[in-house]
Amino acid sequence: MPHTVVEPHGTPSALGVLDASRSPLHPLAEETLRAAVGAAWADPAGRHGPARSARALLDTAREVLAGALGVRPDELSVHASAEDALAVGLAGLRHARRRVGEDVVLGATERSVLLLGAGTDPVPADPSGRVDEKAFGTALHSPGVAAAVLQTANGEVGTRQPVAALDAAAREAGVPLLLDATASLGRDPLSGHGSVIVADAAAFGGPPLGLLGVRTGTRWSLPAPRREAEQGRAWATPWVPLVLAAAEAWRQTAAGAVDDARAARALVDRVRAAAAAVRDVEVLGDAVDRLPHVVTFSVLLADGEALVDELARRGLAVGSGSACTSSVLRPSHVLAAMGVLTHGNLRLVLPLEAVSPDRAADVERFCAALPEVVGAVRRRMGTEDL
Repeated sequence: MPHTVVEPHGTPSALGVLDASRSPLHPLAEETLRAAVGAAWADPAGRHGPARSARALLDTAREVLAGALGVRPDELSVHASAEDALAVGLAGLRHARRRVGEDVVLGATERSVLLLGAGTDPVPADPSGRVDEKAFGTALHSPGVAAAVLQTANGEVGTRQPVAALDAAAREAGVPLLLDATASLGRDPLSGHGSVIVADAAAFGGPPLGLLGVRTGTRWSLPAPRREAEQGRAWATPWVPLVLAAAEAWRQTAAGAVDDARAARALVDRVRAAAAAVRDVEVLGDAVDRLPHVVTFSVLLADGEALVDELARRGLAVGSGSACTSSVLRPSHVLAAMGVLTHGNLRLVLPLEAVSPDRAADVERFCAALPEVVGAVRRRMGTEDL
């Protein structure tokens, strides 16, 4: 069913959600969450009956989510957010290799929580958002490198990264690689690369939980004091109903992932063509080697927030600016690293069809409205004839 919002005057209206970086839960994940609130409310660390039941359910969910990441259940920890999982994952690599150094090799289009935590100059990216493979490989051999970070694909423009090649380069250099799959898991095939892998359950219709897998044999440890929960990586055990909802979301999404990705790619192709047909609009990211459900484009002589507001008035929810909203970096550091216009940009992250059955119709509404929306914003800004 379409999502519903309430207008200021109290009248509900349909909302076309085309910004699913954090979308509603998969319907069956939502049902699981409701049921689990009554069945798995107890602290799984306890010894009484309800606690043991919660522990058994948590262990089952952990097996499902570990399979999603391609790791063993005892290699997986669940965190309050993807940002927390990324920060903990990187901190563990750096601390374990602190005698080697503390530098981190990562690209300029990585998530802001990693760029800010690394504290080192990033490797540049090309205009499509893909990291400079040669420069990345060279940096791996620099003295004092503790770890490397690489996203599977950029969550803002969709461009895939050269994961296989740079994973091989990191192994050859003896540098552990943290693979950030927070934008892609469940929407794009995942390889078995990386010493550490991080994902976001929200990417596949689950609650926004961070998933951190540390492969056996990886040098990884956190400074004291020792954390008690989640393989010694978290201060508290996650709420079991949320983990169960994430596991159910993965079961449902994985079953239809290939078909959903095929349909989403066709819809993004439609958006890319519609945007390119508007005067002074630049569609960003790799047109082919990309995530199937993400597209960003920049509109010259128009303000991004004004475009978002104008589309919202027409019942369409889209994004703008940086996808890393909790950042102190400039708006859209990704676009800045690519050397393209950082203002006047719109970003669509298509939800799963199971979450939004009207997805295709919403995309058509967006494509039909876009020329008029751009024109209206440019007229208000007095830039239409420039």
